[in-house]
Amino acid sequence: MRYYSFNTYLKQLFGERVQKVTLDAGLTCPNRDGTRGTGGCIYCDAKGSGSGAYAATPDLAVQACEGMEMLEQRYKARKFIVYFQSFCNTYAPIDKLKTMYDSVLSQPGVVGLSVATRPDCLSPAVLELLAVYARRLHVWLELGLQTIHDQTLQRINRGHTYMEFLDGYMTARDYPLNICLHMIIGLPGEGKNEVLATAREVAHLKPEGLKIHSLYIHRGTALEKLYLAGGYEPLSQQAFVEQTCDVLEILPPGTVIQRLTGDPDRRELIAPAWALQKNETIKMIESELKARGSRQGDKR
Repeated sequence: MRYYSFNTYLKQLFGERVQKVTLDAGLTCPNRDGTRGTGGCIYCDAKGSGSGAYAATPDLAVQACEGMEMLEQRYKARKFIVYFQSFCNTYAPIDKLKTMYDSVLSQPGVVGLSVATRPDCLSPAVLELLAVYARRLHVWLELGLQTIHDQTLQRINRGHTYMEFLDGYMTARDYPLNICLHMIIGLPGEGKNEVLATAREVAHLKPEGLKIHSLYIHRGTALEKLYLAGGYEPLSQQAFVEQTCDVLEILPPGTVIQRLTGDPDRRELIAPAWALQKNETIKMIESELKARGSRQGDKR
């Protein structure tokens, strides 16, 4: 194994396969409701980069049970991490958040909780609540970093600066939580140098985990408008593979790699077409690492 995969990590921790069950709580984010901005990040679609399941099934317990049943049949999994994925999952009154989390954490087979959110939505009350769950469950806090470059953050309408990200991240470090950062390769205006600078900063911050995303264009996003106007060209598959391997070589060996590429909805994808070839892209990454003779953390 040339990188520390999430599946490997979970098998070592629990002694068997553990699957994440994605949930949609129907929330929003401060970059949509006018608190920090409107419209959301330029790549984020109407579903909040999630499944959109809330529209069909607002009952989170039902979402969780249906998801676990499907994953049990497909992978023979018996243990699950419930993953609040869509939009910003700490952006609500604390009582509502507790009700949301409690509604699924009591389900049989649930051994963990993963909450995706923004670094500017981490009140002490939220972090204390997650810390309480961490006493009995495996808890991950997933924070969208995307890039360390303020010019890019402004360009993608992120709604916060890198220093604001650091404030949220360092505050969260005071709590007994596993933190997984998200970074995107192929952002508008960024090349290899910017990606490597972000990777070096991630290595310095030493989060427990990292998700690497390829930037793809979904229908109905501001990024689609930019692309159609000729203002953005997606990375080639090979360029993404090479930059992903560069990032992996910089990270400390103990960093858990929760994701290696994007995972678009094929019905909504505008470009690039290769973004649908997830398995092929992962194989290319592994082959490139092998050809380089490198493993995660080999080059600092």
